[in-house]
Amino acid sequence: MIAPDRPVLEPPVSSRWIASLLRPAPDSSVADNLRRGKPAWADAVHLLWTGWVFFTPIFSNGYTLRWLWLTLLTYPLFLALYVRLLLAPRHHGPRYAMAMLAMGLVLLPWYPSGISYFIFGCVMLRVCRNTSMWRHMLQLLAVNGLFVGIALWVGYQWQLVVWIPSMALIIGIIVNVERLNKDRDAALQLSQEEVRRLAATAERERIGRDLHDLLGHTLSLITLKLELSRKLAERDPLGSRREVAEAETIARQALAEVRSAVTGIRASDLAAELASARLLLEYQHVHLHYAPPPPMPVDIERALSLVLREAVTNVARHAQARQAWVSFQQDGRSLLMQIRDDGRGGVHVDGNGLSGMRERVSALRGTLALQSAKGEGTCLTVRVTLPAATAPVLPVLAPDAVPGGAAP
Repeated sequence: MIAPDRPVLEPPVSSRWIASLLRPAPDSSVADNLRRGKPAWADAVHLLWTGWVFFTPIFSNGYTLRWLWLTLLTYPLFLALYVRLLLAPRHHGPRYAMAMLAMGLVLLPWYPSGISYFIFGCVMLRVCRNTSMWRHMLQLLAVNGLFVGIALWVGYQWQLVVWIPSMALIIGIIVNVERLNKDRDAALQLSQEEVRRLAATAERERIGRDLHDLLGHTLSLITLKLELSRKLAERDPLGSRREVAEAETIARQALAEVRSAVTGIRASDLAAELASARLLLEYQHVHLHYAPPPPMPVDIERALSLVLREAVTNVARHAQARQAWVSFQQDGRSLLMQIRDDGRGGVHVDGNGLSGMRERVSALRGTLALQSAKGEGTCLTVRVTLPAATAPVLPVLAPDAVPGGAAP
């Protein structure tokens, strides 16, 4: 027997309404945290400051029945406003911040704990909307002027009237500075992603051009040879075999050229790796100083690029540095690459990264030295020997051009 289809049970209307309220908007603070890899509840830690709602009676009239009822009525409302502010679109955020400010000002005559709601509203005015620093400061001055007027009218002590606006302005300045740094980091990350995208696009275009130039003419020539061989197969078998042999030779040459091109494509460009390293370290607030590398064979450049990438990754993750330097020095057939930083140092045991770098350098018959005194940064020195054709040729001077008459 076939069981009858069971009706699909839909959630009640109230559950769907609550779920829609708790769904973050695409441009909300919660959605921004999720895009950055943070947990959705990361901003909930700021609610610890609402502890002052429950501590304020200790410094005023004590815990009364009126304080209890007003707390039970207003604190859940404040939490609802805070959650909606984090989940709502950015352009809806100010209305919830203004609601916090209004609630704190209205409760001021009867509920001193409402000052915490007022301060939260001052802070969230900047957090929930991308406004300029000066506009936010003008808004803070306006709402705090209103607070001073109401507090003096109610009869608050002058110390409190001075302290609350001062604290709101100081917190506002701190929040503005943090927001500016956050925006700068976001812009830097976007620029890094854009540079990588442009580099990948340029690399794809270069590969396409190389393959077209490499294979277009060769495949056309092979096609013509095979067509000619087919036409000569019956009347000139010897000529047909000759055309097939030539097509085979051309195909083998094309295969060798393709392998060479693929090797070049897989090779990492050292100059591009330096630019990528600078972007990575700048994102970690580490400034990288470097000079362009000298010309070198592809295999050496590929190995040094991978060593540089691993070394820069270690600096970004573990060094806690402020500056880093990459330098190249060529002396005859000896090429030296040095990577150093001003971080904490103290590296004495080879991890997976250092072991991999040593293996790559050893494959080039080179040496890798590490100096990492604690508190004095880390210096990684790689020395490899270049082929004879790569080493610069020193000019031979005439005897009369050298002091003392001896040629070097």
